[in-house]
Order: sequence, then C-alpha cells, then structure tokens
Amino acid sequence: MTAYFGLLDVGLPEAGDTVVVSGAAGAVGATVGQIAKIKGCRAVGIAGGAAKCRYVIEELGFDAAIDYKAEDVRKSLRAHCPKGVNVYFDNVGGDILDTVLAQLARHARVVVCGAISQYNNTTPIKGPSNYLSLLVNRARMEGMVVFDYASRYPQAIRDMAAWIGEGKLKSREDIVAGLETFPEALLKLFSGENFGKLVLKIADA
Repeated sequence: MTAYFGLLDVGLPEAGDTVVVSGAAGAVGATVGQIAKIKGCRAVGIAGGAAKCRYVIEELGFDAAIDYKAEDVRKSLRAHCPKGVNVYFDNVGGDILDTVLAQLARHARVVVCGAISQYNNTTPIKGPSNYLSLLVNRARMEGMVVFDYASRYPQAIRDMAAWIGEGKLKSREDIVAGLETFPEALLKLFSGENFGKLVLKIADA
C-alpha cells in the first residue's frame, strides 16, 4: 500500500521517467520499482550488498542497481541516470537523499516515505544540504503516510492482486522465528540485514 500510493499519488510517474528508490530490496522499495516498471518507467534501485543488487535486477526486473556499500553512489547515479532522476522514492534519508537531490531532473518529484538511516541517531537528525536543487530544478519534495489513503485501499488491493496474478509483481519475506528473537529481529531493519519484508513468526499454526 505504501509503495502503491506513495509512487502513484505522490511521485506521479509518467512512462519514460527514471524512478530511483532507496532500500530497493526491502518490502516497500521492491514494490516501488516493480510498479514503476509496470507503468513504463526506468527503475534504478539503491541497496546494500551485491546479493541484494542482483535480486532487484534479476528477480524483480529493475533496470539497474547501485550498491551503496561498495560503489560511489554519486558516480553511479550519473551513469545510470544520465538525464537526471524524475522520481525519487526515499526510504533512508541521510547522505543518500542528499546525493540523489543533486541529480534531480527538471520538475522531479521526491517522495519522503522514511529515513531509516536517521532513526537511531544520538545527534540531531541530518537534513538535506542539497535542498536548493529543488529550487533550481523546480522540483517538489513531499512526505506521505499510507494511512491517509485508507479509503482507497480496495483500489490498491485490486490492482496489485491483478499484477501478482499476471506475474508482474513479486514479493519476498525474511522470516525470523520465535518471540524471544524480537530484539535482534528488529535491529535487522536498522543494519540492513533483512532481505524483503521482515516477519516475526510467533508460533507454528
């Protein structure tokens, strides 16, 4: 739901646009990239690690992936988005948000969904220093919370169920067993260890 409404209602992608999404191997990011492809866009994912980057390209059908742990994100963005970024779906904030802002195309849309790189800060949250790119490129940055779209959930369910049935939309779950593992499982979100939707399995059915 977050990916669906965040991309389509806030990001407003058009066929031919370049859509970049951070946290691309996570539940929201993976769905954003796939919906972008369904809508005729070029999808570029930013993820941590070679395995996750292979996953978003080979299994999810992204056009390109950038490994922020092993690559210069700025250089890779320029290589994969030579005409700039039309839509950026931000799940992480911090340095990656700042880097993408510097690569925006004219009239770009930035969807602020999350900022997981900032949640455990012991110092003040770092805001974007490249925000003037919004002015120069006549771009827009807007936050979104999925609960604002509750009245339209049935629409999203119909569309996404159809895409799943057609094989156009895939998902992956990272299942951790046992309530006693909850603290360690939660921390996987902040270290980037989870691969897909992180699920805590309480007990066997």
